[in-house]
Amino acid sequence: MNPTELVIVLMSLAIGTTTTLMSHHWLLAWIGLEINTLAIIPLMTKTPHPRAIEAATKYFLTQASASALILFSSTMNAWKTGEWTISLLSEPYTITLSMALMMKLGLAPLHFWMPEVIQGIPLATGLILSTWQKIAPITLLLQIPHLININLLVIMGLPSILVGGWGGINQTQLRKIMAFSSIGHLGWMIVVLKFSPQLTLFNLSIYVLMTAAMFLSFMSVSSTKISEISSSWPKSPILITFTMLTLLSLAGLPPLTGFSPKLLIILELAKQNTPLLAMIIMLASLLALFFYLRLTYVMILTLPPNTHHSSVHWRMTKTHFTTAIFNTMALLIFPLSPTLLLIM
Repeated sequence: MNPTELVIVLMSLAIGTTTTLMSHHWLLAWIGLEINTLAIIPLMTKTPHPRAIEAATKYFLTQASASALILFSSTMNAWKTGEWTISLLSEPYTITLSMALMMKLGLAPLHFWMPEVIQGIPLATGLILSTWQKIAPITLLLQIPHLININLLVIMGLPSILVGGWGGINQTQLRKIMAFSSIGHLGWMIVVLKFSPQLTLFNLSIYVLMTAAMFLSFMSVSSTKISEISSSWPKSPILITFTMLTLLSLAGLPPLTGFSPKLLIILELAKQNTPLLAMIIMLASLLALFFYLRLTYVMILTLPPNTHHSSVHWRMTKTHFTTAIFNTMALLIFPLSPTLLLIM
């Protein structure tokens, strides 16, 4: 893909998301989501490989089905209420619109497309799909939390946390592990959406930061499998150390950045007299903690077969400034959590 085409595609992604963010009208929001979907498909098929074509096809069919459901539900709602306003929804169509947006996000049990799609596309496109493409649907959900049924949020959020932990345990592909990690984090966001939309937005910001740091680190060492990342330590020890800490931050271990949204969500659920739900999602998050710790063990505490005498390569892998910035922010923002919450 030449630079001109790349700029056009990236501008289309930005325009699609911005259109959805600025809209107060379901039709305009739908147009923004469609621009987003169509703009990322050329990035998926940038390398003409059968897996990439298959991933793009799966992504297009899933997103087209969700978009059709959004358009149908918003049209029927406008027919019933006489308004296209996002915040004005009647009861039957709130459920279908919410489920369509959750299908776009990849929440369980509508998650089956996500691991397969991310596995079939390059790491750079996987970064966009896991971060930027989540912003528009979650923004629409953040505008209607008072209308969404709490039972629907729990039914979608709790299985997502379980699937995100259970699905990543036996994976050897880093992109699939990041896909299941994304499903689990989205489950945390959806569970607390009804009680505190501000916490959902805060969790989304921290998630985007940590996921971007992980993908940029994998791109820096050109690793897509666990077996490849196990041999990355001699290439760049400092980068792999930061990547290991970022993984622990994704797992939500203190005193790293990823601990703050989980702690605040648990406190909010306990405050809302739902201690059972808080206990279940804490136990479910232990599944995800297992495969995060497994990854860190492979990265740091194992040595690959080595035929030469030097334990470290003489030429270090070049680390880009962006990768360093994102890894540092993903580790050190924890003390700024109260300030960020006040801003949001």
